Amino acid sequence: MTKVLIFGGTRGTGLEAARELAARGEHVTAVVRESSDTAELDALGAATVTADIFSAESVSGVFAAGSYDAVVLSLSGKRGEEQRPDREGVRVIVEVAREFGVKRVVMVTAIGSGDSRDAVAPKVLEVLGEVLAIKTEAEDFLMGAGVDATIVRPGGLADAPASGTGVLSDDHMTMGVINRSDLGALVADCITDNATIGNVYHAVDPEIKWQAPLQRGEDVPR
Repeated sequence: MTKVLIFGGTRGTGLEAARELAARGEHVTAVVRESSDTAELDALGAATVTADIFSAESVSGVFAAGSYDAVVLSLSGKRGEEQRPDREGVRVIVEVAREFGVKRVVMVTAIGSGDSRDAVAPKVLEVLGEVLAIKTEAEDFLMGAGVDATIVRPGGLADAPASGTGVLSDDHMTMGVINRSDLGALVADCITDNATIGNVYHAVDPEIKWQAPLQRGEDVPR
């Protein structure tokens, strides 16, 4: 049984990863805010623990209280935040994990980060350029942190039931859409697949033919 600590597990990809890991019989603990709704995690049988991810002392308390084999980072932020969970939070978590000897880290970012800028349409960069720059900083930090890191970059995200046809590609010009449930399964796969260590993957479902609105050049509310 792999003991996995998830940051960002109350919703979205993090919750789907928790769901998949629990179904596989892994031990899942999610780090949450005091105000978080943990009902779905509770229903999975996942443990939850409260911490401030911007505080090394608080995060250290989480690692000191348990024994973990791997960390999943599925964090995002809001426009205008001075401290971003997906940048400053990542730095704190990874540094503390390393101090406690937990070296396996799988992080979810986005296509358009790092060397994949040219994989997305100009409208994506226009609307999400700042976010992608933040995720690029987080990627660069993680890959240089001396841990066993894997980065998973999804493209557009859909909420349909799992198709089972999502894939990880090492082609950093690949762009597409993937269901969050399939993305969660791919993240879970990475945790126990040592062949993924040190790699950056794009997560897409080649069977989904439609493009995300921004990739089509459409405006969306900011």
